[in-house]
Amino acid sequence: MELKDAVAVVTGANRGLGRHLAAQLMARGAKVYAAARRPETVDLPGAVPLRLDLTDAESIREAARTASDATLLVNNAGISTGTPLIAGGLEAVRLEMEVNFFGPLAVTRAFAPVIESNDGGAVLNVLSVLSWLHPAGLGSYAAAKAAAWALTGAVREELAPRGIAVTALHVGYMDTDMAAGVPAEQKTDPAEVAALALTGIETGLPEIVADDVTRHVKQSLAAAPNAG
Repeated sequence: MELKDAVAVVTGANRGLGRHLAAQLMARGAKVYAAARRPETVDLPGAVPLRLDLTDAESIREAARTASDATLLVNNAGISTGTPLIAGGLEAVRLEMEVNFFGPLAVTRAFAPVIESNDGGAVLNVLSVLSWLHPAGLGSYAAAKAAAWALTGAVREELAPRGIAVTALHVGYMDTDMAAGVPAEQKTDPAEVAALALTGIETGLPEIVADDVTRHVKQSLAAAPNAG
């Protein structure tokens, strides 16, 4: 997909990876709707702030009406509560699934007809190494991201006949607020991840694996699970 003159909607564009994706899209010649629950927190010159709350169906519908010229959707927004599946509170587990799975699904359902009506385009789903690696302490996040990985594959097949390519971005820890407690040497520069992702969209890659840790985990998928 050519990003010059594309029209992109980036969720969670007010900070972290989303902000880098929005800024680099504009640098490549795209128009950007910078979506956030609180659009007043968007501080990217040239971007169009857009209210979008992944847990609010009406805000999603309104965003799709406003960004009616969109040709690219970037499902970047998400949360991590650090909740285990057995010992953790069920409300937190449900919230992570609501935001990290049902949210991107609802946004994609809203924007698919918009993108199709604009002669097609693409969707990028920001996933995680934890789509494939499932530590107990982050069980709810890993489960939601694993579900989002399955969503991505199924939606890719469903939207292909409508002229919409779907790309998955898998990445480990990045130097963002979500990973603030992780040692710096274990984190990837989100600007580099954004550049890889956008180049992947331009070249039509179905999957982008952004760092060595994630590549190693993917290569280990066929190994027998540790019985503990």
